[in-house]
Amino acid sequence: MKYLLLFALFLASLTGTFAQNTGSVAGRIISVDSIPLELVSVSIKQLNKATLTNVDGQYQFANVASGNYTVTIQMLGLAEKNIAIQVKAGETATLNYQLTEENIHALQEVTVVGSANKFSHKESVYIARLPLKNLENPQVYNTVPKALIQEQMAVDLGSIGKNVPGAGIPMLANQGRVTFRSRGFETEPNARNGVAGQAFSSIDPANIERVEAIKGPSATLFGTSVSSSYGGLYNRVTKKPFNGFGGEVGYFGGSWNYNRLVFDINTPVNADKTVLFRLNGATTFDKSFQDMGFTNSLSLAPSFSYQITDRLSLLVDVEFGKAEATSVVRFNPFTGSNKTQSIVDMKFPYNRLFGANDLTYQTEMMNIFAQFNYKISDKWTSQTIISRARSSINGYISALNGRTDTTLRASVIRGYTAFIANDIQQNFIGDFQIGKFRNRLVVGLDYYNNSNSFDRLTINGPTINFINPGTTYKITKQTIDGLASTGTLRAENNGDNTYAIYASDVFNVNDRLMAMLSLRVDRYFNQGVYNINTAITTGTYNQTTLSPKLGLVYQLVKDRVSLFGNYMNGFFNRNGSDAQGNSFKPEQANQLEYGVKADVLNHKLVGTISYYDIQVKDVLRTDPKDANYSIQNGTQQSKGVEIELTATPFTGFNVVAGYAYNDSKYTNADETVQGLRPALSGPPRTLNFWVSYRLSKGNLKGLGLGFGGNAGSSSFQTNTQKAKVIIPSYTMFDTTVFYDHSKFRIGFKVDNLTSEQAWSVRLTPQAPAKFTGNVTLKF
Repeated sequence: MKYLLLFALFLASLTGTFAQNTGSVAGRIISVDSIPLELVSVSIKQLNKATLTNVDGQYQFANVASGNYTVTIQMLGLAEKNIAIQVKAGETATLNYQLTEENIHALQEVTVVGSANKFSHKESVYIARLPLKNLENPQVYNTVPKALIQEQMAVDLGSIGKNVPGAGIPMLANQGRVTFRSRGFETEPNARNGVAGQAFSSIDPANIERVEAIKGPSATLFGTSVSSSYGGLYNRVTKKPFNGFGGEVGYFGGSWNYNRLVFDINTPVNADKTVLFRLNGATTFDKSFQDMGFTNSLSLAPSFSYQITDRLSLLVDVEFGKAEATSVVRFNPFTGSNKTQSIVDMKFPYNRLFGANDLTYQTEMMNIFAQFNYKISDKWTSQTIISRARSSINGYISALNGRTDTTLRASVIRGYTAFIANDIQQNFIGDFQIGKFRNRLVVGLDYYNNSNSFDRLTINGPTINFINPGTTYKITKQTIDGLASTGTLRAENNGDNTYAIYASDVFNVNDRLMAMLSLRVDRYFNQGVYNINTAITTGTYNQTTLSPKLGLVYQLVKDRVSLFGNYMNGFFNRNGSDAQGNSFKPEQANQLEYGVKADVLNHKLVGTISYYDIQVKDVLRTDPKDANYSIQNGTQQSKGVEIELTATPFTGFNVVAGYAYNDSKYTNADETVQGLRPALSGPPRTLNFWVSYRLSKGNLKGLGLGFGGNAGSSSFQTNTQKAKVIIPSYTMFDTTVFYDHSKFRIGFKVDNLTSEQAWSVRLTPQAPAKFTGNVTLKF
C-alpha cells in the first residue's frame, strides 16, 4: 500500500509538472453576420494537429507546450487564414475569428446556425456548384430547411414539398415514388447533394437536412441524369456529421394505425474530432384511410466524415431503404364517350382501394455517396464525387383503367425490376482575380451510367362496376396469378452512358454587377434495348448536345436587393427517325426569366418574385401524312409568375408563403391537343403558406403553434379536344401545437383539418383529417 501511495504521488507530480509546462488554445469562428460556424477546419501547423468547430463555432486544443505557433483556419472555397499565437504555461490562448468574405454562408464544409430567420436557408453550394449567395445567383430556387420540417412534423417528402411554390399535391407512384409539379412539368426528388441519387421507391426523409427546389431547365450544370425536367429539379441535402456527441430518438403515432420510430445519433470517433460519424434511421407502418392498403418501411442512413489533413477531407453517406406496400389508387378514367367530366361526377368511390392487402410489392434502395475535397491552393479546390444508386421492385404494382363510364379493370405488373445508376464527377473550383475583376469558376467532368433490367408480366384483372361493386370487388393475388397465362411479358435490359464537360464562371464587373456564363457539352450513348428472349438489341443511338446558361445580377442595394435575369437550357435525348430516315435530335427547352430577390432587415425578410417563359421545341408528334411515323416540329410554351416569402417580423413569429401562376399550352402539336393545357401539368394557380409563433422566453419558452394551408385551382387528368377529365380545385389546412425543450420535443398535428376531398394528377384520393402525435427525446 505504501508503494502504491508513493507511485500515485509520483504520477500526480508528473501531471502537475506537465500541466505547468503546457497551456491550451481555444476560440470561436463566426460569419460576417456574427453567426456561429460549425465544421470549420482549425489546425496548428507545427504540431500537425487539427480539429473542427462545434455547433457553437467553438474549438479547443489542450496540452499545448509553451511556445509560438501558427493557427490555420481553412474552408472549402476561401483562402486559408494563418494567425500567429503565443501559448504560455498554465494559460489559455484565446483566438476568435470573424470571417470577412461575403460568400461564407455558401461554403460546403460549413454549417450556418442561429440565423434570425430560421426558415430561410438560402445559401447553398449545390445550386450553382459554386459558393454563391442567393443574391448573387441569377437562378430561382426554394429551400425547405430542417427547422420547418420539424415544426410541421413532416414525415414524408410529399409533406415537405407542400412548402414549395407550384409543387401542388404530390403524385405518389406505385413504387412509393413521389413526384411534384414545377412550372407545368413533372419533377422528381432524384438529386442528392447535387448528384444523381435516383430512387424508384419511397425515400424516407429521416436523413434530410433540407430540400432544394431548383427552378427552370437546369441541364447545363446537372444534365438529365438527375431527373432534371424543364421545370427544374429537387435536390435532397443530407445531414452531415457534426463535432460533438448528441442526437435524438422520436416516436410518431396517429390515425389509421400510423406508427413511426425515428433516430439520429452523432459522435466523434477520435480524440481530435477529425473523424465524425452520424446515423439516421426510421421505421414506419402506415395503414391507408381506405378500406385496404398499407405501407411498412425501414430506412438506415449512416454518414462519415474525415478531415484527413488540413487540406484534404472525405465525406461518405449511405441511404438504405426497404419497404412492403400495396399500390395506391391510380385511376385512368374511360374517355371513349368523348365528354367533359369531373372525377367528382363519376362517383368513383373515394374510400376504396379495389385491391387486397396480399397484392403487395417490395422495394429496396441503396444509395452510396463519397466526396473528396482537396484544397490545391488559396485560389483552387478539387472536388471528386462518386455516387451509386440502386433500386429494385418486386411483386405486384397496379393501376385502375376505366372500361366504360361505370366500370374499370386493374392492370397489374407482376415481377422484378432493377435500376442502377453510377455518377462520377470531378470539379475544379476557383476564386481568383483577372486584373481587377473577380471570377468564381467551376470546371467539371461528369460520367453517368444507367442500366435497367425488367422481368415482369402485365396482367389484366376482371372488369368491375365501381359504382355498384358488390362484395367481391377486391383484386387479390390469387385472382391475378390465375390470369398470368394471359399476361404480356417484358424481359429486357437497357442502359446508357453520358460523358460531359461543363464550365460556369461568375464574373464580377464590379461589386454590384455580376454575369454568369455557363456551357455544357454532353455526349450521350444509348445502348439500346436487349430482348432477353430473342437475344436481339435494338434502338442504339448516339447524340451530342450543347447546353448554354447565361445570367445577370445587379444589386440595387448591396447585399440586400438584387435584380436578376437568366437564359437557361434543358434537353432530352430522343431516339428514332422520321419517314424520310432523318434521325431525331435532342428535344430542347429554353427559358427566359427575370425578377427581384431581397434579403433585408437583418435577414428577417427574404423573398423572390420572378416571371419566366419556357419555350420547348423539337417535340415529337404524329406525322399528319403517315400515322406510323413521327415528325419533330412540335412546340410547347410554359410561362408564369412565382412569388416566395419567408419572414420573421418579430422574435418567435415566422411566416412562409408562396404563390405560383403557370400558363402552359401546346403551341404546335397533334390536332387532338393543339392549343390546350397539357394534362398532368397541375393547377394553373397554387398557393401555400405557414404561420407559426413560438414563445422565446419565460417558463413556457419553446411552446408554440402553427397553421398553414395549400390551395390549387382546377386542373386536368385528361385534356383533349374531345374528352376532358377535370380535377376540382382544393383548399387544405394543417395545424400544429408543439413544445420544444432543450431535452425533449412534443407535438400534435392535424393534416387536412377540414377533410377536404382532393386528388393528385393521377387521381389518387388524398387522406381526410389525419391526427399525429410526436414525442422526441434529445441527448
